[in-house]
Amino acid sequence: MMLSNTQRVTLVSFLTYFLLSSMLAPIGIISAPMAEHFGQSITEATRQFSWLTGGNLIGAILALFVFDWFKLKNLIIGIYTAIGTVLGALIIVDDLMLSSLILGVVGLGSGIGLAGGALTISRVYEYDQRASMLIITDGCFSIAGFTTGWLATYLVASEFQWSATYLCTGILAVVIVLLTTLSQFPATKAEETADLNVTRKPWPLSVWLCVTCLLLYTLGQYSMLFWLPNYAETVLGAERTLAGGLVGQFWLGMFFAQIFVAWWVYRIGLRNLVTIASMSTFIFSIPLWNLTSPEILSMAVLFWGFANFSLLKGVLSLATQLVSIPSARLVSLMLLGATIGTAFSPFVTSKIVDLTNNHTVLVFSSCCYAALALLILVIRYKTAPNQKRR
Repeated sequence: MMLSNTQRVTLVSFLTYFLLSSMLAPIGIISAPMAEHFGQSITEATRQFSWLTGGNLIGAILALFVFDWFKLKNLIIGIYTAIGTVLGALIIVDDLMLSSLILGVVGLGSGIGLAGGALTISRVYEYDQRASMLIITDGCFSIAGFTTGWLATYLVASEFQWSATYLCTGILAVVIVLLTTLSQFPATKAEETADLNVTRKPWPLSVWLCVTCLLLYTLGQYSMLFWLPNYAETVLGAERTLAGGLVGQFWLGMFFAQIFVAWWVYRIGLRNLVTIASMSTFIFSIPLWNLTSPEILSMAVLFWGFANFSLLKGVLSLATQLVSIPSARLVSLMLLGATIGTAFSPFVTSKIVDLTNNHTVLVFSSCCYAALALLILVIRYKTAPNQKRR
């Protein structure tokens, strides 16, 4: 059965999220083998992924402007051709600096690609479907998280090279290029010009608070995911396979939640969903640094993943409803906020561990979520009189 153009561009949008997640999810699993391979400490190896997240940050910044300069289809083809090429080369590269540069290229391209995927969804789908479809993109992020997490755990346990997981990601980039070649994407430059009178209006404070929420969300999430496997292995005495599987458990829980939330958001409304998700994410993160049994911790991570309730895309969807028309720049700004948190997480968390220990960085993660929940309550209070109930 042939896919329609809408189905193809939607699939491409989903796969851009799948690809970035498949780069980020294995970090906590492959950092130790990477450190052993290059003869570095685990904190130094983890810091090298700042090239990936830093490149992603630069790409997110470029996404604020690049859609005014190039056609969306041409951008996606060029970006993911480059990503597929460098990831294919990573498997034969045996130099730490060159490996870091490759991670930087992938991060930069993904920063633009994610914005392009979210922009495509926001343009192709009507208001009533937009929140649900954006939440499903998070479902793809979660599928990649648990499948890639388990794949990386298997490959590490089988003593494959630390970068073997990323070769599969390179193949995915090729699939994106092929699908894009066969598709027509919505115009961005012309539509941005048409929306000029709207985009010139200053965004309300609540939009900027949404940006801050997304920063705190990703910083808290990756502070936990980068170091929870190491904490479980070194402090709780978990076997490496079980410790590495914690990452997959989180993304599996997220995936179940996103299937549920894609329906539930129609029942309770977006603002209620975001409020509940911010509180449950914080509450369910607390047991992760208090439990002492690795087996119980594995189940707790699954529940924590479910308790996120697609918070990232929920906040992004909320921001698009705070303005008349969600412009390319607004969508890119929201993703930039999330990307800043992701970009700084390897450096910030490594510094915290250097100065304290891997337990403290897990507590730091919960603090990020607590601050996020408070901001959501502020946004809810400020926007309540003007929000259309759904």
